[in-house]
Amino acid sequence: MELWHAIILGLVEGITEYLPISSTGHLIITSALLGLDDPTTKASVDTFSIVIQGGAILAVLGLYSSRVVEMIKGLFGRSVDGRRLLINLIVAFIPAAVLGVLLDDIIEANLFSTWPVLGALALGGVWMIWLGRGKKHHVSVEEGEPHDATSAQKTIDEITWRTALGIGLFQVVAMWPGTSRSMMTIAGGTLLGLKPKDAAEFSFLLGLPTLGGACVYKLGKNWKQTHDAGTENMIEQLGMAPTLVGIIVATISAAIAIKWLVSFLNKHGLGVFGWYRIALAIVLGGMIVGGLVTIG
Repeated sequence: MELWHAIILGLVEGITEYLPISSTGHLIITSALLGLDDPTTKASVDTFSIVIQGGAILAVLGLYSSRVVEMIKGLFGRSVDGRRLLINLIVAFIPAAVLGVLLDDIIEANLFSTWPVLGALALGGVWMIWLGRGKKHHVSVEEGEPHDATSAQKTIDEITWRTALGIGLFQVVAMWPGTSRSMMTIAGGTLLGLKPKDAAEFSFLLGLPTLGGACVYKLGKNWKQTHDAGTENMIEQLGMAPTLVGIIVATISAAIAIKWLVSFLNKHGLGVFGWYRIALAIVLGGMIVGGLVTIG
């Protein structure tokens, strides 16, 4: 893999990871356009696309460092709010952690193919449009109250373990390729009574263990499979430099995307992402029919 390939994939990963538009769909298209879907390297490129999610993790750690510090304090009994948030994130993470390991091979074999991915993109788009018509979700990253008239909505410090578990179950649905983890957790959080600002923030923080776990699991799986087969692993085949560059670029672009997302939602809501997802499904479907892209 060339460094410019890593830069482009890092940009795509960082920009799309936290937007409710499916990073999977975008990476499939980008990898194909870059000529990286060759059967001899596809497994390594797929693993690379997961590993560079580490950049998205670093972006959240930087932007929400105060929350992370508060959770560390809570771990040592020095912050009640930090301990509650940490427990809620663990509760929300458990469903995907358990089912992700159990169903990973089944998902790869049955869902990471043309129609399941296109169906997830399109149906997710319809859902986003429906949510957008029902209510415009106003989000702000600034201190103070978000621009939302529904005072009954909960903040991130008021989330119960039941609400956290509900968000975690929404995240499980995102194991279906093309669905979007951010779409399910942000929209799911608002449907469960969170203020949109706090649903987005909880979604970003939940990405820390979820994306981190996926990175470690996929990298370990790649190394074990290649070791057993006597072939090159992802690092050996693609190179350490492109991997590091991809992570760095993903970090920067993800930080920008997070700031942009909450600002955009503050003015426009979720509906526009639904139309974008439907358009993406049409474009990706056309590329598949034309033989330009393959899935799985």
